[in-house]
Amino acid sequence: MIGVAVIIVYCLVPFYWMVVSAFRRPDDQFSNLPIPWPISIENFVAVFKPDVGFGRSLLNSLIVAGTATILTLIIGTFAAYALARLDFRFKNVVLAVIIATSMFPGISLIVPLLKAFTDWGNLGPVGAFLGSIWGESWINTYQAMILPSLSFALPLAVFNLTAFFRQLPFDLEQAAMIDGCTPGQAFRKIIIPLAAPGVFTTAIITFIAAWNEFIIALSMVNEKEMQTATVAISKFTGAYGFDQPFGTQMAAGVLVTVPLVVAVLIFQRRIIAGLTTGGVK
Repeated sequence: MIGVAVIIVYCLVPFYWMVVSAFRRPDDQFSNLPIPWPISIENFVAVFKPDVGFGRSLLNSLIVAGTATILTLIIGTFAAYALARLDFRFKNVVLAVIIATSMFPGISLIVPLLKAFTDWGNLGPVGAFLGSIWGESWINTYQAMILPSLSFALPLAVFNLTAFFRQLPFDLEQAAMIDGCTPGQAFRKIIIPLAAPGVFTTAIITFIAAWNEFIIALSMVNEKEMQTATVAISKFTGAYGFDQPFGTQMAAGVLVTVPLVVAVLIFQRRIIAGLTTGGVK
């Protein structure tokens, strides 16, 4: 019990102090009182000033995280189903390679991605051909943030969903096909509904990872209108341009974090069920 209490305190104290600092008045930011008094919402008002553009940053984060999550689920579901159900050579090697790619440090991929996205012509004739289709530069675009996020989200999604599909009995698909379903209909009408807990868990984990992503968004975007919320918070400036606006940053941090915490608390049973069901079989 003591260990659990220590872990809870260790995890929650930074979040508690962020919330407390967000509700302090700007003049009280360096106060050590555990409860802010008087309580102030000046920092939250400052976050949404028109010149800050934080509302647009939240929208950008929602677009990037939402699109990355949808694409990850679509691609990951088909890939995981093929690895779990189809019989072909080296499929365990393929799964091992996919999982191994999740071990790559993100910073090691930034430079080659930045070079490719700055000008596809840097990759030679093949890059020039791709550039003629997709546009010469992807800098300051949504796809420059979404595509790299997929490379980090897909391995976890494929691993999690493969474990989930493997624990579903083959008899279900065979019974559906005996009743007249095609393999595609059996997958869509039988397997996908049964795999909903695993798909939902993967969606929550992927969305949180994409929502909190920072390095890629910082490297691929230099226009203020395209910044995600995490990047926008790091670039907040004080009233005089050179002081550190702790209160405003704490308020923005609360606005970015609280929706995720609430979502996890609401769906915690589904998340735990999805992780444990796919992991113990």
